[in-house]
Amino acid sequence: MSEGGYKIRNKDGIHFITFAVVGWVDVFTRKVYRDIVLESLKYCQKEKGMSLHAWCLMSNHIHLILSAKENNTSEILRDFKKFTSKQIICCIKRHPSESRRDWMLRIFEKAGNENSRNTNYQFWQQDNHPMELYGEKFILQKLNYIHYNPVKAGIVEIADHFIYSSARNYSRAGTGLIEIEKI
Repeated sequence: MSEGGYKIRNKDGIHFITFAVVGWVDVFTRKVYRDIVLESLKYCQKEKGMSLHAWCLMSNHIHLILSAKENNTSEILRDFKKFTSKQIICCIKRHPSESRRDWMLRIFEKAGNENSRNTNYQFWQQDNHPMELYGEKFILQKLNYIHYNPVKAGIVEIADHFIYSSARNYSRAGTGLIEIEKI
């Protein structure tokens, strides 16, 4: 982004982050691709000092509320996006029954060719739209936005019924697929 655009300015802060797949391609309709994202989030928690406070993985984008113990939120996101991009592209190429393989790879290759930062493919859109969270009202607004995204999309009727989010961690249901640090 340009000067004054979306940037992580307070590296100690808690941020709401959203990023999407290039072309809003519905990649995460398959479990194998969702699993790559989940395992990468867990890795970033364990090995990179990421504190994950809330998350939701939709069919073509992800919402996160996170902070970093070592003040390196930007670097964590960069590494996460780079790693998951490569892993998902490789998985798409190898997936024996991926009927959308050629179509998706063409989209990601075209985006990669149009972006001087890439050599072959671009999987994630460039920007993250980080917003620093401050104040209880703003934090609650973003938590609700994340957790009710699948409800609004008509995927589930009750937020904590969607397993690819932290809604269960915040509800009476208890634990979700990824441990989080509640805000």
